[in-house]
Amino acid sequence: MTTTTQSPAFGSATVTLGHSELTVRPIGLGCMGMSQFYGPADDSESAATIRAALELGVDFLDTSDVYGASDITFGVPIRGFGHNEQLIGEAIAGHRDEIVLATKFAAKINDTENGIAIDGRPEYVRTACEASLRRLGTDVIDLYYYHRLDPSVPIEETVGAMAELVAAGKVRAIGLSEVGPDQIRRAHATHPISALQSEYSLWERRVEGSITSTCRELGITLVPYSPLCRSALTGSLKSGSTFAADDFRATNPRFSAENLAVNLEPVEKLQALAAEKDCSPGQLALAWLLAQPLDVVPIPGTKRIPFVRENIAATDVAISADEVALLAGIFAPGRIAGERYAPVHARTVR
Repeated sequence: MTTTTQSPAFGSATVTLGHSELTVRPIGLGCMGMSQFYGPADDSESAATIRAALELGVDFLDTSDVYGASDITFGVPIRGFGHNEQLIGEAIAGHRDEIVLATKFAAKINDTENGIAIDGRPEYVRTACEASLRRLGTDVIDLYYYHRLDPSVPIEETVGAMAELVAAGKVRAIGLSEVGPDQIRRAHATHPISALQSEYSLWERRVEGSITSTCRELGITLVPYSPLCRSALTGSLKSGSTFAADDFRATNPRFSAENLAVNLEPVEKLQALAAEKDCSPGQLALAWLLAQPLDVVPIPGTKRIPFVRENIAATDVAISADEVALLAGIFAPGRIAGERYAPVHARTVR
């Protein structure tokens, strides 16, 4: 449900997250890259970016307990399990009441299973929540996501444990991530689901259809992660771009030299349309998401203040129904070459 309010850098719209009483502005901030995946990050710069985002009107921060634990692709320890939550907790000190704070549980790092284990056991739900509360320096998590599905535990059991956290006042609303329609319905029958966080962008359209229709039917807000497709939709990458060994894209199939050359062709058309509209290609890509026929709150990730400003200005970009359809055609499903994840990651998503 969309309402109106005023904020320093946004338009007037806010979005109510699903069945909760939580309202957020239309674009949040994904904080994962402040701890891992995209090369080195500076904690001081990241904290300054978070505080600047709050001053600019951002009121929805996204993290996970696993962010910073390791670069899962390589299994090499980076900052430590919970680093990102602790970073955010310190950065928002004194401003907690201004923020809708989202975090996740279930993904764990170990020396087996290619470095990834998923734990959806009810007893782990409770343990993980208490640990996240301590690291975040808060008494309650606004939106608590089941990060990845544990196939060995019925989703009703996991969500039932999450519902107990709501009843205990430790969590305000429940979300899921990277699950399909059947799992959404089963979870929602156990406790109202307020948000689904899944990858969604012009480059990645697989949520369209049965998943988005299920969200509309059940009143669940869609929270797209990687809405700029790891910077590919910003126009900053060129054919032949290479990535450092500690950059997730170095092992991502869509960013291989062969696939990237193909995948940047529609981005050139996005850039041309953005130039006509006097906005950046990234802003136009975000505006396309905001124009979808359901409640959508993208969470583009960045660790730098100028990109926060650029991303939230996407709410000022007017996009017509014809332009939405044009871009959908340019980036038609099947147009992007390569799987979205290498096998180590692919096995954890729907």
